[in-house]
Amino acid sequence: MSLRCRFWMRHSRDWISKTKALNRLKGGTVLVLWGAGSSPEDVQRFSQELSTQQCSRIIVEHFERLILSSHPNSIFDVVLSNLFEPHTAKHSFELLSEIVRIVKTNGLIFGKEKSDRISADLKLAGFCNITVEPAENSFSAETPNFEVGSSSRLAFAKPAVWSLSDTLLDDQVELINEDDLLDENDLKKPEAETLRVCGTTGKRKACKDCSCGLAEELEAGQPVKPTTKSATSSCGSCYLGDAFRCASCPYLGMPAFKPGEKIQLSERQLNPDL
Repeated sequence: MSLRCRFWMRHSRDWISKTKALNRLKGGTVLVLWGAGSSPEDVQRFSQELSTQQCSRIIVEHFERLILSSHPNSIFDVVLSNLFEPHTAKHSFELLSEIVRIVKTNGLIFGKEKSDRISADLKLAGFCNITVEPAENSFSAETPNFEVGSSSRLAFAKPAVWSLSDTLLDDQVELINEDDLLDENDLKKPEAETLRVCGTTGKRKACKDCSCGLAEELEAGQPVKPTTKSATSSCGSCYLGDAFRCASCPYLGMPAFKPGEKIQLSERQLNPDL
């Protein structure tokens, strides 16, 4: 075996043995990435060996220059990365994201990486069909079968829309008589007592300590009219007028009356606003 063949097989023995990878090289555009510590002579010889695989174009880039090169989207078929000793270059997430951008759909990357995170970083960057061989510190992956940043309209089922037939005329459409929608019970005006709700719950449901009569009303099934409360004087001077009445007197604001005269207080006075 010649020196040139031994050099090629030493750097890419596992990768080139795959028929799928060989097919990508023929007529494809190949990107070769190399990092610090690698010999430029090895990179040059490696590029010359690639030219024998009928590649249409071979581009060599340093790791630190790839992002700065601003390559167009989807121009490479195959990326060979960090194949040269001492394999010290790191495939950062930013670098892998840039590779995904510039590689065509279903493109291939093969490289060397001494890191346990290479599989996770490849997935996060968007690669698929990832294969990692820890014993040889090598990996391979493919780009997805769609362009980065592409979009596609989702086909949702059309909702059923109610509509009349286009062949029907206005006088052929049967309408419902609106008077048939209501019966006699619907036309009756409800009594105010039946609309009363609990001040605590806000519903027609009595609270636990109901004192407004709603509990009795619901239990009896009929409205219960509230009883009128009568007030009595504790000082005996209420009949003389406001000048003789205390601050909490229920007769405040009422005119004087005769002693012993029965005074009926309204519901509003018995329940003053606080």
